[in-house]
Amino acid sequence: MRLRNGTVATALVFVTSFLTLSWYTTWQNGKEKLIAYQREFLALKERLRVAEHRISQRSSELNTIVQQFRRAGAETNGSKTALSTISDNTIKLLKELTSKKSLRVPSIYYHLPHLLQNERSLQPAVQIGSGRTGVSIVMGIPTVKREVKSYLVETLHSLIDNLYPEEKLDCVIVVFIGETDLDYVHSVVANLEKEFSREISSGLLEIISPPESYYPDLTNLKETFGDSKERVRWRTKQNLDYCFLMMYAQEKGIYYIQLEDDIIVKQNYFNTIKNFALQLSSEEWMILEFSQLGFIGKMFQAPDLALVVEFILMFYKEKPIDWLLDHILWVKVCNPEKDAKHCDRQKANLRIRFRPSLFQHVGLHSSLSGKIQKLTDKDYMKPLLLKIHVNPPAEVSTSLKVYQGHTLEKTYMGEDFFWAITPTAGDYILFKFDKPVNVESGNQEHPGDILLNTTVDVLPLKSDSLEISKETKDKRLEDGYFRIGKFEYGVAEGIVDPGLNPISAFRLSVVQNSAVWAILNEIHIKKVTS
Repeated sequence: MRLRNGTVATALVFVTSFLTLSWYTTWQNGKEKLIAYQREFLALKERLRVAEHRISQRSSELNTIVQQFRRAGAETNGSKTALSTISDNTIKLLKELTSKKSLRVPSIYYHLPHLLQNERSLQPAVQIGSGRTGVSIVMGIPTVKREVKSYLVETLHSLIDNLYPEEKLDCVIVVFIGETDLDYVHSVVANLEKEFSREISSGLLEIISPPESYYPDLTNLKETFGDSKERVRWRTKQNLDYCFLMMYAQEKGIYYIQLEDDIIVKQNYFNTIKNFALQLSSEEWMILEFSQLGFIGKMFQAPDLALVVEFILMFYKEKPIDWLLDHILWVKVCNPEKDAKHCDRQKANLRIRFRPSLFQHVGLHSSLSGKIQKLTDKDYMKPLLLKIHVNPPAEVSTSLKVYQGHTLEKTYMGEDFFWAITPTAGDYILFKFDKPVNVESGNQEHPGDILLNTTVDVLPLKSDSLEISKETKDKRLEDGYFRIGKFEYGVAEGIVDPGLNPISAFRLSVVQNSAVWAILNEIHIKKVTS
């Protein structure tokens, strides 16, 4: 079969303005409750994981306090003067705690011992925003001073302008200014407050910067992998910036997605990301990728950020962030006794790529002084080969021969597009449900693979005592279905007679052999108004 190039948009739309109001309202409420329960369950699952992580953190912090008391006791050597202001019960408790010789787990201070010199080393020097928490997605954007041009404002406009009002309530964008020059930091803050005052006051946008004491001495770093001293310092500081931002963001939401300050986004990006994550809620993934470039568009589950931060801090001076990220996956799933292909297959289960890319890199001048980077994501311009929707339960089946695992079930779940080999007369695609449907046939990469000579049939839930027009009666088939439309050049339109409602099944029937294959890239159950 030869695939034809071009652009063809095909759609099947059912006009359902005459649906029985009570039936549709009942179904719609049920659908919304189901989705709400699914999201609440997922959120509860994530909160439990976060709670376990916090318990571990508090235990570590308590152990640190005990160690400090132990050192204090050793230094005073039981001096009565030092203990004169402490009650007998407190002294007894401290002795019990410090007498226990428990093992100590290495903490962030092991990798960054200079942090102990200032108790505010892990507190933002500047923090603007309302401190929103409990959202679905936290977007982290690190930014530093650029010699030529800053793209930060354009990036934020792209992110914010492509959010619907309800989505703006379910996310938070955190801008991390990775500079210790407070005059510069305050100038950036002032600019953002002027440009995005509404977003800051509403809680959508937050701005932070680290204290100078957060950074170690970066002047004597070992040069590795052929990188210059300046580049090694740049990538090392970048790793530390990512860690500070992740530590700040980890308790704010369910998911954290890493972005950059020189990108643009596609329309409907937030809903696409959220639905993709919900569809994979039962999978043991670690990273969802929404861009193929570097660290852009990499999303984590919030509880996993602790592991990511800890791993990066262990090797922050050794390698750049994207390499370290790949090493985390290697450590988790790769068997040294297996070959590289086996390792790649195992990592693919943890690192799931969404196509096409939702984020495009637009910055020409890098934050690394003097570097010009003409990096673009080639997948960004590709058409969306499938549209993801959360559909209610339904039984799906087809007689068409599936091509390379692009099954109808995956399409219904929003995981893939359906691709079938040359349909023949008598083939069908069947959805057993009682709801209105919006379906698209064909996609832009293979525009010739559309449904031709195919009819649209519906099966009413009750076949007896139907109050329908004579015109509708004439469309009844022997098996009880009613033929309401057909595909012409990939497009089909039909009107559902209100007397047929509620509908229990929807069928696409091939009435003539086709010379091309067929693609179905969207299944969405929703009300479509005229």
